[in-house]
Amino acid sequence: MAENIEIAAETRDVIGKAAHRLAASGKLPAVLYGASVKPQPISVDRHDFERILAAHGDGSTLVHVSVGGAKAVNAIIKEVQHDRVRGTVQHVDFWAVKMTQKIAATVPLHFVGDSVGVKAGGVLTHNFMEVHIEALPADLPDFVEADVSALEVGDSLRVGDLVPPAGVTITSPPDEIVCSVTPPTVAPAAEEAAQVEEPEVVGETKEEEE
Repeated sequence: MAENIEIAAETRDVIGKAAHRLAASGKLPAVLYGASVKPQPISVDRHDFERILAAHGDGSTLVHVSVGGAKAVNAIIKEVQHDRVRGTVQHVDFWAVKMTQKIAATVPLHFVGDSVGVKAGGVLTHNFMEVHIEALPADLPDFVEADVSALEVGDSLRVGDLVPPAGVTITSPPDEIVCSVTPPTVAPAAEEAAQVEEPEVVGETKEEEE
């Protein structure tokens, strides 16, 4: 469940491409908008945000954002933009929310357990790694567990089989297959060996064989 995550922010006058100048002072450009909050360009400490990102991922994490020392605003990390080459964070969207109003979010799946089928030689295949949910901001989980322990070869785990945390509703279609355990594949060398025919004896004709 959500914990108290706080981050200090400052108002930002530099916008657009010029915002990259903030990097020199260890700041990260961001924007705060949403319920009862006028869109406001802000900046946050890069180190502080990356620490939150490392601990909770870039999903819909609830954060208390305090701009210029003012009363903190309840917001979720709506979007994180990364540099396509270096992978570093370039910009963050904080979406202000009402704590009494449920919101839709996407959270990652956390696969747990050792599949019976995998132990028998099967292969666990994942169809997707995240799920859509609905919950109050305070009930937003960092992830939803997907227990694969009971899966045998040929079995599948569907969205409807997932057990969400208290206060969380999974809104992804219940019939969607999350993962499956497929039979082991035959190694190419073994398959070729099985197809090798008995060599023909040189000089031996079909009549002689008969």
